[in-house]
Amino acid sequence: MCRAPLRVAAKRIHPSELPMRSTNTLLTLLTLLSLAGPASAASTLKVFPSAVELQGQEDRQSLVIQEVDDQGITRDVTTTAKLRIADPALATFAGQTLAPKKDGTTKIVIEHGKLTAEIPLVVKDAVKARSVSFRLDVMPVFMKHGCNNGSCHGAARGKDGFMLSLFGYDPAGDYFRLTRAIVGRRIDLAAPEKSMLLEKTIGAVAHTGGKLFDTTHDDYKTLLSWLKAGAPDDGADTPEPTGLELLPGKVVFAGKDQFQKTVVLAKYSDGSVRDVTRLSLYMTNNEGIAAINKDGVMKGGGRGGAYVFARFGKYTVGSEVIVLPTDDNFVWPKVAETNYVDTLVFDKLKKLHLAPSDVAADETFLRRVYLDLIGLPPTREEYDAFLADKDPKKRAKLIDSLIERPEFVDVWTMKWGELLRIRASNNQPQYGRDAKAMFSYAAWVKDQMAKNRPLNEFAAELLVGTGSNFRSPPSNLYTSTERLTPEKTAEDIAQVFLGTRIQCAQCHNHPFDRWTMDDYYGFTAFFAGVNLKRGVEGREVVVVNNNAANTVAHPVDNRRMKPKFLGGAGAVPEVEGQDPRKSLAVWLTAPDNAAFSQTMANIIWSHFFGRGIVEPVDDVRISNPPSNKELLEELGKKLASYGFDKKKLVRDICNSRTYQLSATPNATNELDEAYFSHSYVRRLRAEVLLDTITRVTGTEDRFNLSPAGTRAVQIHTGEVTNYFLTTFGRAPRETACSCEVNREANLSQALHLVNGDTITQKVAQSKLITGLLADKKTTEEVIEELYIRTLCRKPTPDEKKKLAEIVRRETTDPERLREMATLLLKPDANYARNEERLKVLKGELAKLPKGNKEAASVAKQLETLEQTQAATRKRMEGTAVVTVYGDILWGLFNSTEFTFNH
Repeated sequence: MCRAPLRVAAKRIHPSELPMRSTNTLLTLLTLLSLAGPASAASTLKVFPSAVELQGQEDRQSLVIQEVDDQGITRDVTTTAKLRIADPALATFAGQTLAPKKDGTTKIVIEHGKLTAEIPLVVKDAVKARSVSFRLDVMPVFMKHGCNNGSCHGAARGKDGFMLSLFGYDPAGDYFRLTRAIVGRRIDLAAPEKSMLLEKTIGAVAHTGGKLFDTTHDDYKTLLSWLKAGAPDDGADTPEPTGLELLPGKVVFAGKDQFQKTVVLAKYSDGSVRDVTRLSLYMTNNEGIAAINKDGVMKGGGRGGAYVFARFGKYTVGSEVIVLPTDDNFVWPKVAETNYVDTLVFDKLKKLHLAPSDVAADETFLRRVYLDLIGLPPTREEYDAFLADKDPKKRAKLIDSLIERPEFVDVWTMKWGELLRIRASNNQPQYGRDAKAMFSYAAWVKDQMAKNRPLNEFAAELLVGTGSNFRSPPSNLYTSTERLTPEKTAEDIAQVFLGTRIQCAQCHNHPFDRWTMDDYYGFTAFFAGVNLKRGVEGREVVVVNNNAANTVAHPVDNRRMKPKFLGGAGAVPEVEGQDPRKSLAVWLTAPDNAAFSQTMANIIWSHFFGRGIVEPVDDVRISNPPSNKELLEELGKKLASYGFDKKKLVRDICNSRTYQLSATPNATNELDEAYFSHSYVRRLRAEVLLDTITRVTGTEDRFNLSPAGTRAVQIHTGEVTNYFLTTFGRAPRETACSCEVNREANLSQALHLVNGDTITQKVAQSKLITGLLADKKTTEEVIEELYIRTLCRKPTPDEKKKLAEIVRRETTDPERLREMATLLLKPDANYARNEERLKVLKGELAKLPKGNKEAASVAKQLETLEQTQAATRKRMEGTAVVTVYGDILWGLFNSTEFTFNH
């Protein structure tokens, strides 16, 4: 149906309220310590590390000294502080670097102005020399200078005829390729200085990577010493790195262009600690805020916060860097805190100089909480009841009532349906999920949500799912559109329940996280014994576990990897002769497993704010830190203390002032999109948007494989051929990735809202407007009703006045009524045929003699048909008021205020 060019005066949303994708999506502004200001008498000195142990003749340890004032601002005073060893016979300083002289114990005294600090110093084996190690000394040089990264020799096929394992995941293989492959090409033990390994690094011969250093560099000396020693491989007792620490862990700059040196400590399996600052690789997630050079020196940039990272061996660690504005005259407003959520959010905002927005009005809160909790807008009766309620606790009462409604269950059934990939795959009967199994699976998930099953119990039952996928719905975790290998199963479970993407570690150690290939295949071994077989019924799949098959082969050296928890302490369970998934379920869902509790809490939080504290919610890694670490930790602890009762955490979040803040930003927080200083404007997800349009118009949708009356959020399967849902980003449920749910606005969506048949047909089919007119509602009352039902607010006086003028003008001007009737009759085939018949009759009558009997008959037909057409036009003109109101409703559906939650 064509629409008149009618503009609806719906409330405009501030541009900063619209969804944005900043180039700083990795930005995370961290635990700051307060306002900038000059150092005071309460300043302290911090020394990194806080204790030093030198072991061996070659051991060295650099020191970093930081002054922290009473407001938490840090300043690097390493080069200006005075360092003194209480017993100078034990060690010596070269700049800020310690070297051993004699065994013993003493202390180091640090002075800066009137500030002093002391740290202990222990020297062991001062005269004992350590031979150069391939793994401990040589391989870190390759990492430091990028030799084994993906764009150089660490590429899948190497580079220029030479290959190293990516980021050094295969030391034995690297040693072989360097020393044994093409003997004599890369190393020359007879003339070590002539080895290609050295000549390429100093630029003596052509090198695609260019010159890396000269002959005076420590790394050159390391390589040369190793070659002169005969390029030996390491023994079996060579210690391995077990952890890494980047110090200082927090830096707060008062303005830009300030510097901070760092020190990196590696912990080894023999208990030793080594300064690897010189050998570490450095990165930042926001160059504009915090840069870090190849020597590990940070530099503050523009206002904000970021993380810098150090990588050594298989470990990556981060340090928070904050650059505070010094000229904003920020004053924290006095705002009430409802619960711990507000305390932790506001503490972060206070330190970031971001003032929270005001609390949202009742109408805004009402729409927001209805759409978030039950996926539907409030009815007119619910709207009136809430606004008339004078109880100061009415918001909390409303939250409690909505959480107990069956629609709340539907929303969380839909979310878990996406995470668990609930869809059918009838074309793969040998391992897929038939529609019957899919409906059984979906019904089980809905039952779990309806019973408010604790999330840890829900997850544990899924993990050990066994048996027929018809009769034991949890077993469907192991059926899918493709045959799930142990590797794919491990990846999906880590991503859904631990928020961790371990896929990179399948082929090499993760470049930006702690996961190694050993971690990957140890976790994969939990699912090595899971097998699928055909059931009695042709479409049935039975999940079984072979308790004897609980190892997988490591692809590098073919080691048999036994089940190992992902990142857990004491991570190797005893699983001989039993299903290892049972041990996994106990460990993964334990209350003290922060990875699980925080992931579940983050998923819940993300639902109500449109983004997680870690975003995406299933990409938790060191290089993607939480925007508010303390908040995430506390939410995880609360969820565990509640017995993983999601309703209790939902209640905490919705009752917080943070959740109830307005979407209208202020001067301090208009650029914030990570710290929850105001409500983030979120495009309604596809299912909720369609259900909302359907609820307002009082119409009904029909979906494949679903009974009449099914709402979009209640659709169980991923195979839905609904153009509206596809266009607006409904998850196809093909992967476990949270990215499948797409809330990005695009041109196709705008065009479908304006010209598509969804809104047009629903407005045309709706009896809402005719019902209001039948109730003798005035023009102003009808307009108000449409606003309340669509936007959950009354129109402003100006909006009401302008729209009422349009309605009266469109429905009282005879010429306009005729135009509208003509437009509305255009698609009427019967009317069009009658118009053609009129032309024919008029032509015939003109050819016949006047007074002729046949002419009289034609004239009679012509008169009757003209009366019929006139009556049709008159009737259509009578429906003009319905059409005008329909245009207003159509316009409201097309407003950003309707399509976004705010």
